[in-house]
Amino acid sequence: MLKNKRVFSYLITEMLPSFLLGVFVFICILLMFQALRLTEFILVHGLRWTVLLKIMGYMSISFLPLLLPMSLLFAVLMTYNRLSQDSEIIAFKSAGVNSMTLVLPAIVFACLVSFLSSQTSFYLAPWGNRQFEVLINKLGNTKAAASIKEGTFSESFFDLVVYANKVESKSGSLTNLFIYDEKQPDAPLTIIAPEGQIIPDETHPGHSVLLRLFRGQIHRKGESHTVINFDSYDILLNDPIKLEERQKSAPSLTLHELNVLRGNPLTPEDKRFEFDIEFHKRSALAIACLVFSLIGVGFGIVTNRRSGKASGFVLSVGFIILYWIVYLSFESMVRSGKMPPWLGIWIPNFLFTIFGVYQLRKSWN
Repeated sequence: MLKNKRVFSYLITEMLPSFLLGVFVFICILLMFQALRLTEFILVHGLRWTVLLKIMGYMSISFLPLLLPMSLLFAVLMTYNRLSQDSEIIAFKSAGVNSMTLVLPAIVFACLVSFLSSQTSFYLAPWGNRQFEVLINKLGNTKAAASIKEGTFSESFFDLVVYANKVESKSGSLTNLFIYDEKQPDAPLTIIAPEGQIIPDETHPGHSVLLRLFRGQIHRKGESHTVINFDSYDILLNDPIKLEERQKSAPSLTLHELNVLRGNPLTPEDKRFEFDIEFHKRSALAIACLVFSLIGVGFGIVTNRRSGKASGFVLSVGFIILYWIVYLSFESMVRSGKMPPWLGIWIPNFLFTIFGVYQLRKSWN
């Protein structure tokens, strides 16, 4: 009994550092894939490094539901791969340690990571997604001048078509402005002004932007053409929106919010379908930890000495890619209506469980 406890604690302590290393490595890899987006934030919005670190932090938190199963597979493969290469598996068996005692630490560790993954999926990651959405909205408003290009018509500026001959992104000043506003299709506005100034909301940064124009004209088309001259004219481009009142995307919803919206008869059918997919995706990712533990043990103990320590990392990346190919294929089938979310999202876990159990039995036999 004491011997089994020592083996259990030994294997857990072996897996933990590899797991933490895997989390760090996979976060770095996923952030590298976001490098182009991060570069755009720096160039377009002129971010300070503190704001950039916030963005990277929120991104990393939102990645956690994906990273934890991946890191678990990495840790189990690396640990059992090393045990196999150093002949420790044979030594344990020679000492009378049975197969279940060697597999149990991986399963227990997977259960702990699965619980952690479920909590991050339904609570922490939605918070990270939420903070990221709001921060990006604030950047889009407070750095609004950066979205206007000199000498070109910009159509992504708060649903307005804006032309400015000269733009000072830092000060927010604009020269020789032309603005076309068709929010009211029956009476579109054309505004011309030699000067303008973008003024962010100082009391609620990022919630609203004021565009102040000087010494210009407003042309309104309708039943009759109207021209209005002005010395100063203010356009409020975005009404203040409180964080709790902003509409959340599906990845930003907590478990409680998802269940409320899924069970609400007033929720549109297409939205309810999207929320069902989101719920099953998060649940399936948490359970994937248990599946990956079986695969990790099964393949970790059969690697040979010549494969080297890098084989654990290569195998983990290979299985992760294979899993995501299968997973995304079935998710695509679910979104196209070929199968319900409760079936399509869970099939990859079912298939890989069968594969993992088969490989585990084959390895020990």
